[in-house]
Amino acid sequence: MSPNIPVLPVNIPKTEGVISKWLGVHLLRLSGWQIIGNFPNEKKLILAVAPHTSNWDFVIGVIVKMALGIKLNFLGKDSIFIWPFKIWLEALGGIAIDRNSPHGVVGQMIEKFSQQEQLVLALAPEGTRSKVNEWKSGFLHIAKQGNIPVLPVQFDYIHKQVVFHQPRLITKEICDELHHFKQIFNKSCAKNPQYF
Repeated sequence: MSPNIPVLPVNIPKTEGVISKWLGVHLLRLSGWQIIGNFPNEKKLILAVAPHTSNWDFVIGVIVKMALGIKLNFLGKDSIFIWPFKIWLEALGGIAIDRNSPHGVVGQMIEKFSQQEQLVLALAPEGTRSKVNEWKSGFLHIAKQGNIPVLPVQFDYIHKQVVFHQPRLITKEICDELHHFKQIFNKSCAKNPQYF
């Protein structure tokens, strides 16, 4: 079955790689994964991707990124952005974050968003593949302070689907918003449900 590849709206930043897009579409088809839903027409967007319980999440994410032809960014500790990996990580869209910065990760990302005309940031609210009791709320602080919509994205390993839910502007208290986002994601769809 051929995967349904949504057309990206005009405001979403795109890559120029025709070969990369072709490869992504074919890898998606060969793996049997589908993309469900669409992107909002926003120049700036935060993708909250969950459940994140396996290294395969990154692999599927890169394939979907290639198939869509979207210019997507992700966060990484500055300590991993060393030569020669730095070149590869930045080419994939990696943004080095200094966890010891006095501005914190939230401050660094708000500054980064304000400096860019277009920026789509993908992150895992859990912050790790391991089971956690509480999700990181930094993505909601960035979204609220920067007035940036959050698009929940679910990896559904049962149905082999990457599901784009409805985007949401963050207007309520962070704890209420975090609770809302946790309700969207289905534990049983994770690659390793015991870690979600």
